[in-house]
Amino acid sequence: MITDLWYKNAVIYCLSVRTFMDANGDGIGDFAGLERRLDYLQGLGVTAIWLMPFQPSPKRDGGYDIADYYGVDPDYGSLGDFVAFTHAAKQRGLRVIIDLVVNHTSDRHPWFQAARKDPDSPYRDWYVWSTEKPSNADKGMVFPGVQTTTWTYDREAGAYYFHRFFDFQPDLNTGNPAVLAEILKIMGFWIQLGVSGFRMDAVPFVIAQKGADVGGTPRENFDMLRDFREFLQWRKGDAIILAEANILPKQDLDYFGDDADRMHMMFNFQVNQATFYALAAHDARPLVKAIERTTPRPASCQWGTFLRNHDELDLGRLTDKQRALVFEKFGPEKGMQLYDRGIRRRLAPMLDGDPRRIRLAYALMFALPGTPVLRYGDEIGMGDDLALKERDCARTPMQWTNERHGGFTAAERPVMPVIDHGPYGYAHVNVAGQRHERDSLLTWMQSMIRVRKEAPEIGWGQVSALETGRSPVLALRYDWRNNTVVCVLNLDPGPIEVEIATGVPAPAGDLLIDLLTGERSEAEAKGRHRLCLEGYGYHWFRVGGLDAPLKRTPA
Repeated sequence: MITDLWYKNAVIYCLSVRTFMDANGDGIGDFAGLERRLDYLQGLGVTAIWLMPFQPSPKRDGGYDIADYYGVDPDYGSLGDFVAFTHAAKQRGLRVIIDLVVNHTSDRHPWFQAARKDPDSPYRDWYVWSTEKPSNADKGMVFPGVQTTTWTYDREAGAYYFHRFFDFQPDLNTGNPAVLAEILKIMGFWIQLGVSGFRMDAVPFVIAQKGADVGGTPRENFDMLRDFREFLQWRKGDAIILAEANILPKQDLDYFGDDADRMHMMFNFQVNQATFYALAAHDARPLVKAIERTTPRPASCQWGTFLRNHDELDLGRLTDKQRALVFEKFGPEKGMQLYDRGIRRRLAPMLDGDPRRIRLAYALMFALPGTPVLRYGDEIGMGDDLALKERDCARTPMQWTNERHGGFTAAERPVMPVIDHGPYGYAHVNVAGQRHERDSLLTWMQSMIRVRKEAPEIGWGQVSALETGRSPVLALRYDWRNNTVVCVLNLDPGPIEVEIATGVPAPAGDLLIDLLTGERSEAEAKGRHRLCLEGYGYHWFRVGGLDAPLKRTPA
C-alpha cells in the first residue's frame, strides 16, 4: 500500500526538454539547461515535473516514436546528465515523472527491424501482423485526415503491421507476456534513475486486444494495469502512474480499480472539455454535471485537471451544438482546428490575451477536484505559431528574456522557431520581464499555486456543488478532516450578486475568510452569504475562519 499520497495535493508542470532551455548553444534544449532552470520551477511553486519523451528517437512525432527505451537522445545529453538533473530536482523537493510510451515504438527501433527481417525472430510476435489487409483497416485512426489506414504493408516482412497511430509507429503486441515483461523492465530502469512515476501514453490502446481478427470494440485487459501498479509498489512504494485515458465516466473505475489497485491518477478529459464549454457559454451547469459524473473514485486515486497540453484540445465528448460553440469562441478559423475534433491553440490567444479571462480560467482549473497540471509557458501567457504544422504550433521554445530567441538559445537557429513577433513575441511575453511586474501573470500564478497548496481540501476532500441560482456562477464545496473550503467563480463578463448557503452549521458556517484577499463574509439570515462577484471574478473561502486548520482530526 502507498503510505505517501504526495500526488493528491501536488502541482505538476509539463515540459519538453527539447524546447525548454539550451545550455550548450546548439539550438536544442538539453538536461543541462533544464537543471539550470530548476530554481525557477521551485520558485514558481510546482512540486513535480512531467517530462515529455526524451529517449533516442527519429522525432517524427515529437519524440513519441521511441527507438531506444533505455537511453537519452544525444541532442539532450547523456544518462549521466539525466541522473544529475533528477538528483538536483530531488535536492529542491521536486519530483520527476516521465512519459511512458509503450503502445508503439518507432519503426527504426531494433525490435521492429529484427521483426520485419525474419519471421522466426523472437521479436516477430512483439508486433501485430497480418498476411492480408484486414477489412476494418480504414477505421479507428487516431489522426483522421492525416492517416488513411491502421494497417500498412511492409515489403521486407511480406505482411501488414498494425499501427493505431502513424505508419512509422508500429504497435507493440502488449498481449505478449514477453512484451509485458519488457515494459516492467523499462519502468524499473527509470525508477532506479530517480523518477517518481510515469505519465502513461494512450492507456486504452495499450490494454486493448490487438489483431487482424479483432472486430467491433476490442476487449481490454484491465489486469495489465494491476500488473503495472503492483510492480511499481514493489520497486518504489510512492511511485505513481498518471494515465492518459480519454474514456467515458462509466469506465473510470475500470481504470482506477474498485480497490484502487490500478491507475493512481487519470486526466479528467470529461471535465476539461466541459470547462471550455462553460467558458464559452458562460454557463457552469454542464461543468457541474461533468464533475458529478466523475466524482466516484477510490479515496487514494486522483484526477489530473488541466486546461491545455501538448496535444490539441479534444472536444469529442461534447455534443455537436456544444462543440460548435467552443469552435466559434476559441478556434473559429480552420487553421486553428485539428482533425475536425479539436483546437490546436494555446490558452492565452484562445482567450484573446484578456488577463481577466486567463486568470479566471486558471483560478477555475486550480479549483476543480484533482491535481492541477500546468503546461510550460502558460504561466506567462505564451502564444502559438499557427504557421507551424499541426500540434507544433503550441510547442514553441520557452521565452525566458527579451534577448535574441527569447533567451532559449545562443545558437543562430533554434530547433523550433521562437515566437518573435506580435503581442505574444518574446519581446513582450517573457519570464524576466514578468518577474519584475507586481501584477504580471507570472506573479499571479505563483500566488495562486501557493494558495492552492495551502488548500489541501481541494486535492483531498469530497466535492459538492452549491446552488447559486445563477447559471454563470460555479460554487464548489470541499470537505476534508472537519475543514471546508468553498470556491466561487463567475464565468460571465458582467458582475453578478449571488446568495449561497455553505451548508456548514453555525457558528462556523456564518463566517467565510477569502483565501485570496483575506476579506470576511458574515452570513445573513438563515446562514446565507450575499456575495458580489465582479465580471470573471473568483473567490476561495475557508469556512469558519482562519482557525479552521487547528480543528483537524486524524484521518
